[in-house]
Amino acid sequence: MGIAVDPDSFRAAMARFPGAVTIVSARSASERLGLTATAVCSVSAEPPSLLACVNRRTGTCAAVADSGLFNVSLLPDPSGPLAMRFAGADGATGEAKFALGNWTEDGRGLPVLRDAPVAFSCEVDQQVEAGSHAIFIGRIVEIRQADGAALLYERSRFHRLAPI
Repeated sequence: MGIAVDPDSFRAAMARFPGAVTIVSARSASERLGLTATAVCSVSAEPPSLLACVNRRTGTCAAVADSGLFNVSLLPDPSGPLAMRFAGADGATGEAKFALGNWTEDGRGLPVLRDAPVAFSCEVDQQVEAGSHAIFIGRIVEIRQADGAALLYERSRFHRLAPI
């Protein structure tokens, strides 16, 4: 057994870990749902798959679990206000979040950010419960790509990627 790490120390340490900013989106009946996520990464190239960690208390998590479908849209730089809206910072929920941003749908009717540098349409292959979150491993069924740089998040601030 190790020394216990308190949640505040964990959050402060993880804030130093830069991440790409994405919106994980889904659909529940006729309502589009989505949330901001930085816990998204590749799993495998064969078969093409990624994982997304989604808080289990959200409607988005319930919609993904029920439908077995989700999309991940990488946010372009600059998209800070869009990221904050989908993080719940302005109080918008459900369909109201989609009033901001340029949205389209994939072939399954799920929302995709039109100007995302890359967007993935996924089918849930596995779901794992881990603390407060569900980890959805998605088999990628479609990839959309566009020009533009990605938005990054680190130490509670948005950043842009620059070559060194």
